[in-house]
Amino acid sequence: MKKAPLSFFNRPALIVAKELLGCFLATKTADGIERYMITETEAYIGPHDQASHAFKGRTKRTEVMYQASGTIYVYLIYGMYNMLNIVTDEKDYPAAVLIRAVEHNGLPITGPGRVAKHLHIDRMVNAKLLGKEANLWVELPAEPIKRKVIKTPRIGIDYAGPIWSQKQYRFLLTK
Repeated sequence: MKKAPLSFFNRPALIVAKELLGCFLATKTADGIERYMITETEAYIGPHDQASHAFKGRTKRTEVMYQASGTIYVYLIYGMYNMLNIVTDEKDYPAAVLIRAVEHNGLPITGPGRVAKHLHIDRMVNAKLLGKEANLWVELPAEPIKRKVIKTPRIGIDYAGPIWSQKQYRFLLTK
């Protein structure tokens, strides 16, 4: 498989979120390289997206969202779950894709907190670029995935109001 260049992420979050489906998160372990097929994502598309952390402006927490595309954004939710995001779009435009689910050896790992926990992703990789330093990268599939893509509203963002909570910015691969 071929490593996705950082330019892959330098596009709008909605495009990247959909095109990450079927790609692989890869990490090097003592046993070799483990690959996890990305099967569910959500896009957060800038300062006007009321579900995005960037909606309330540039802060210490959200600064990473303004970095170069391909930067890893990991934040803690409920004081206990790390959430893996990949920054997209151009530098200084706060957009990112949340990785919600993956498959490993045909077994699903669903829920963004479970994904980060299973891959041993924590805040130590926050603000690092995908690649060797982070020990996490994305690989493009050798062949196009022949599964249907479904779009739905994002999960758990009722606070974003009726318009933003219903936008179909969540993407899933079917079986």
